[in-house]
Amino acid sequence: MGNNGHPKGLYLLFVTEMAERFSYYGMRALFVLYLVAAFYNSADASQIYGSYTGLVYLTPLIGGYIADRYWGNNRSIIVGGIVMAAGQFLIFASACFVQQTITKEGGTIDPSINNSLSIILMFIGLAALIIGNGFFKPNISTMVGDLYESTDKRKDSAFTIFYMGINAGALFAPLICGFFAAEGSWSNPGAFKWGFFCAGVAMIISIVVFACGKKKYLKTPDGYLIGLAPKKSELRKIKEENNHDANQEKSVKNSPIRLWGSFIGSIILFVIFSLDSSNFNDYISAAIYAISIALPIFIITDRRLTTIEKMRIGVIYIIAIFVIFFWSAFEQAGSSLTIFADQQCERHIGNWEMPTTWFQSINPIVVVCCAPLMAVMWEFLLKRGIDIPSPVKQAIGLLLLSIGYIIIAIGTNGLKDGEKASMWWLFALYFIHTIGELSLSPIGLSMVNKLSPVRLASLLMGVWFMSNAASNILAGNLATLLPIHGQPAKSFCGFEVATLTDFFTIFAIMSGIAAILLFCLCPLLKKMMHNIN
Repeated sequence: MGNNGHPKGLYLLFVTEMAERFSYYGMRALFVLYLVAAFYNSADASQIYGSYTGLVYLTPLIGGYIADRYWGNNRSIIVGGIVMAAGQFLIFASACFVQQTITKEGGTIDPSINNSLSIILMFIGLAALIIGNGFFKPNISTMVGDLYESTDKRKDSAFTIFYMGINAGALFAPLICGFFAAEGSWSNPGAFKWGFFCAGVAMIISIVVFACGKKKYLKTPDGYLIGLAPKKSELRKIKEENNHDANQEKSVKNSPIRLWGSFIGSIILFVIFSLDSSNFNDYISAAIYAISIALPIFIITDRRLTTIEKMRIGVIYIIAIFVIFFWSAFEQAGSSLTIFADQQCERHIGNWEMPTTWFQSINPIVVVCCAPLMAVMWEFLLKRGIDIPSPVKQAIGLLLLSIGYIIIAIGTNGLKDGEKASMWWLFALYFIHTIGELSLSPIGLSMVNKLSPVRLASLLMGVWFMSNAASNILAGNLATLLPIHGQPAKSFCGFEVATLTDFFTIFAIMSGIAAILLFCLCPLLKKMMHNIN
């Protein structure tokens, strides 16, 4: 056992995920800058970035299915990690071969210079990162819960500790990779290569740590190895043998009409969602929306599922809908809130002006500092007989999100053109939102693990991550409502968005209503969970 009574395997997964997230966020911090410096204008670079992040959330469905059906978690994680490491080094190679094409800052591109090889290497590298992430991401999250008994109340705190590893990687990656790529610019695009190289090295460390420790530490309390392929997994056999209802329905088969109906339905939905598409990124969004609807229906209509299993999966689906509202408001941090910080926040402390980008560090810093405290708090309450159901914790997260936007709406109330709000209002928002995130996101990972049938655990984790993809698309659409000086006011559901206070009030109301609805649904959801909290 590790510290706080948790198994040592949790900390092995913590380090593995931290190194992988370092790799991901390190590359992500440099990617758009590299694209603009070497190949594209900012609009095209943003579209490529949007397509990349959207596909990153799509492939966990495939990786989760293959792990559940064929490979198991261990093999999927190692294969995914190797493919991602290859992707990082391909992008490093792209930067090694790139040549300066822009004659001066903001100037024209020299057509005599051919960077085709660098572009090809970069896109192959991106494809490898997207595919590798699909195998890695859902499976490592699933393994955290498998370290514990199905009834172990420590799972929520375990996922909170695991979540801290994600954010520790996100905190240090931009600083370290950015340091090694500091010379990268339009006049020296090749200098970005050392930042990408650091990201590749971090991915290798992640694979090595996991491969060396998995047999020793990744075991159940009874000593069974976890993460094995379905045919080799003793733990899986025991769980399925204990599920008498599942045994009774093993002979039940699904009609091929179900598969073909889901396939045709997803195509029809894709066509509907892409009717107004004007670029590749729009088609990616349409695909995500279509699969987000078709796949959950395909899973829940499996005739081999028992009634209780269907009800528990239903809880995952219902919570996932509320999670979309949470992340669509929370992810304004990367768009509208960043623009607000840059243009309408007073960022001076004496003679020093705080860089806009530093606001992005508030969230991971608070997570790293507060995640252990939250984990201790959940365990403290458990020891005193206070077992807060997962849906209630997530409703609290939505409520805190609403409170954060109420605070920033108050801080910007009456702000005139040319005036700037104190940055401390934004600090308060980010702090409260991060506490809300800790109440919702790691608890959600824990809930999916606890409620998923063992044979669908990784696939349903992929479905859960897909809700993040849908919410990021919605977040981008909502960010366009941000009032900009000199432009006419926009409207949203009949509500005129003329001021910053109007804009922030939309998110306060949206997340507040979602929190109230989820609180009201909690008794029903608790019944549907059938003695799992």
